[in-house]
Amino acid sequence: MAAIDIAKASAMVCTRVPSEKNPDRRVQKTFGVKAITNAIAELGDHLACQGIELVVMEATSDYWRPFFYQLEARGLRCWLVNAREVKNVPGRPKTDKLDAIWLAKLAERGMLRPSFVPPKPIRQLRGLTRLRTALTEDRSRFRNRIEKVLEDACLKVSDKTDGASDLFGVSGRAMLEALVAGERNPTTLAELARGRMRVKIPRRGADRTVRRPPRLPHRDAAGGPRPAHRPDRGALHTDRAGHRRDRPHAPAG
Repeated sequence: MAAIDIAKASAMVCTRVPSEKNPDRRVQKTFGVKAITNAIAELGDHLACQGIELVVMEATSDYWRPFFYQLEARGLRCWLVNAREVKNVPGRPKTDKLDAIWLAKLAERGMLRPSFVPPKPIRQLRGLTRLRTALTEDRSRFRNRIEKVLEDACLKVSDKTDGASDLFGVSGRAMLEALVAGERNPTTLAELARGRMRVKIPRRGADRTVRRPPRLPHRDAAGGPRPAHRPDRGALHTDRAGHRRDRPHAPAG
């Protein structure tokens, strides 16, 4: 059998095989391996040639995955054990080499039990479902951030009664794109409504209290245009306070 103590960039391997002269004794060898694909593939070939049947490994974080997957594909039986069950004897020095030897001895005496590692099809399915969950959470988080930016700018776009019931529907997206492009006229923004949302547009006579939003923070961070030059007003610059200002063209000559 073999034991592997895995770190981020390397691993320490300990093999214990029966002696040719005395089967009751074990021949022990320890050596280091880099945590790269070619080195792990060579390790799998070496263990298979040595007649290793069981490979026990212990690692922190997810650094065990390359070793487990490649050695499993090589046809070796792999166990991933919990670090809590591989505690060394108190008072003994702790090094990667001694940890690998200790792990091999515990496995040889049947004092370890493997952690559950699902088969490859289940691992792939679990990876896809977890990725979908993470992407859905990211989408909700960014939507909430956009709505908070609009509220900070005194813009009530998302409102079931007087605004868009879905801020990221057809009408809401059209208004967001117009805001990012620099549009600030409330009447122009209201005309971008589509479908049933058009009945919420106030009549012209009742539109006297509408005011332009005082500011729209984070417009550039949300993907707004950042022109570096305007033909009619000169180059566009930003001062230290973050306010935009136009610098006139230098006189020709």
